[in-house]
Amino acid sequence: MATARTARTVVAAALAAGLTVTALAAPALAAGPTAPAAPAAAKKDHAATRAALQAAVDAGVPGAVAQARVDGRSWTGTAGERGGDDRFRVGSITKTFTATVLLQLQAEGRVDLDDPVEKWLPGLVRGHGHDGRKITVRQLLNHTSGIYNVTEDPGFQEKVFGPAFLEHRYDRWAPRQLVALAMEHAPDFAPGTSWKYSNTNFVLAGLVIEKVTGRPYGKAVENRIIKPLKLRATTVPGTDPTMPNPSSPAYSTLGGGPGSAVHDVSELSPTIAHAAGEMISDSADLQTFYRALLKGRLLPKAELRELTTTVPVSAEHPDFRYGLGISWQKLSCGTEVWGHGGGIHGSLSEAYTTRDGRHTLAANINADWTGDTQAVVDAEFCGTVPPKK
Repeated sequence: MATARTARTVVAAALAAGLTVTALAAPALAAGPTAPAAPAAAKKDHAATRAALQAAVDAGVPGAVAQARVDGRSWTGTAGERGGDDRFRVGSITKTFTATVLLQLQAEGRVDLDDPVEKWLPGLVRGHGHDGRKITVRQLLNHTSGIYNVTEDPGFQEKVFGPAFLEHRYDRWAPRQLVALAMEHAPDFAPGTSWKYSNTNFVLAGLVIEKVTGRPYGKAVENRIIKPLKLRATTVPGTDPTMPNPSSPAYSTLGGGPGSAVHDVSELSPTIAHAAGEMISDSADLQTFYRALLKGRLLPKAELRELTTTVPVSAEHPDFRYGLGISWQKLSCGTEVWGHGGGIHGSLSEAYTTRDGRHTLAANINADWTGDTQAVVDAEFCGTVPPKK
């Protein structure tokens, strides 16, 4: 995760010392207002959102895109080299898709979220104090399992996120290999006693889907979500390192920070993320997905209630809570939104909707060392204009 992104505050518990780039990032926490909220007229024409996109480019981001939909009317804004229809890697927004599939399987009676992980993945979650017999599938989805986050492993970071990425960008990682790497470390806490963002949780969630269905988790996402919603720009790439068109490059300093050499990191092995963050989409599809999800098109009422049953992240951030692969936040203006943020090499995204689905937003910037995507969220839903620097 990018410690250089000073304006965007990610969930405190998700930050690990020494992380060098934003990768499979936790959703952003709303910061305090940076400027007075704009009047309703400014919100209607998305002027604040335009200003937030331009502010990101002014800060050094090559390109930014946002699309919003309010009461059925769509608006698209771009700055720099991003196109309005560009596809991009959505990182941890993948987690909401993964959680939705598991909730669908529960509704069908094929799995129970209160099953121990051991039932579906016997012997996999063991080592250094980890015990899959004491961790439920639900605790994977709301990050209360205590399982060590594989993307915090120093060796993994060095090979995947630092300069060595250029040598290893096409390496394939098996999901069980990622879990085994996490098992080399002690858990962060006893299951159910605290909260900490862990990508390992969702690698495991993907493996549970595969055990239940007998097929790759990506096929379940495609058949249950992508095809029914006709998300034509959304893919689960699996082992394919390339980006579909239209898209523009993703850039990273590979942990070097502002002023360091910038690299095109568009191509990479999606296997570093699996069900925790491998998907590709665009702004229109992400809005369609979250709107359909929150309006009950993908889940029965009981499962939708479970999805949106949240746990606190920390006492310091009462206006940010986490459900099952989805986050809730109350913004500085009091507006409440549901969705997720995502970061992976050279790509930072946000996708949020009001609970009634009447107002949605999806945004992306193609750099991971600078820019403030949370400012785009505040601008769109609150009309908060970024301060000029």
